[in-house]
Amino acid sequence: MADQQARLSWRDGSIPVSDQFDDPYFSIHDGLAETEHVFLGGNDLSNRFTAAAEAGADFHIAELGFGTGLNLLAAWRAWETAQAEHDTAAVLHFTSFEAFPMATDDMARALQAFPEVAPWAERFLAVWGGAGVCDLGNLRVTVLTGDARVSLPEWTGKADAWFLDGFSPAKNPELWQDDLLEEVARHTAAGGTAATYTAAGFVRRGLEAAGFDVTRKPGFGRKRHMTKAILR
Repeated sequence: MADQQARLSWRDGSIPVSDQFDDPYFSIHDGLAETEHVFLGGNDLSNRFTAAAEAGADFHIAELGFGTGLNLLAAWRAWETAQAEHDTAAVLHFTSFEAFPMATDDMARALQAFPEVAPWAERFLAVWGGAGVCDLGNLRVTVLTGDARVSLPEWTGKADAWFLDGFSPAKNPELWQDDLLEEVARHTAAGGTAATYTAAGFVRRGLEAAGFDVTRKPGFGRKRHMTKAILR
């Protein structure tokens, strides 16, 4: 999979759809609510962010599929909310693996659909260069471009929580293969978690084989189920 920029079409003028994968970047019903339900809720980040704030400890999220950056902004908002009552310099580290990075102007257009995170979007987009490392003080973002099957095995970090947010397994099977899920497990801290919107059987089995305890949870919107995983 070559490292190149995302090619987009727009549904209803506001929902970006990947031309590479023929799949929308977020729920047509409410992408922010889906992010909060699946990725923040699925990783129990509200409680874990509060615990990190109380301890003055950093937290590391890793993600397959950066897309519009919506997951990042939702997590950053939650992190700052948890930090608000504590005098701490703790940092949220966010590492994402993205084969087809979206142009900054397209990200800005897509994020206009979510005024709830507009203050965070403005701060992020003002300094975002399209890839690489971005330091916003209490948030440090690293987006590694290219095929995650190559870049993830080479990564030296470990995440406390994973957002598994590749396009649909039916349309983007490369991001759901057993060997990549094994790398996710290998790059997860002790007691770390992963969450994804999909409950496809082969994905759950791949996570289990990689070393996670896997639970099927109620999904968002029309999706009956999602998946939550905790590293054994």
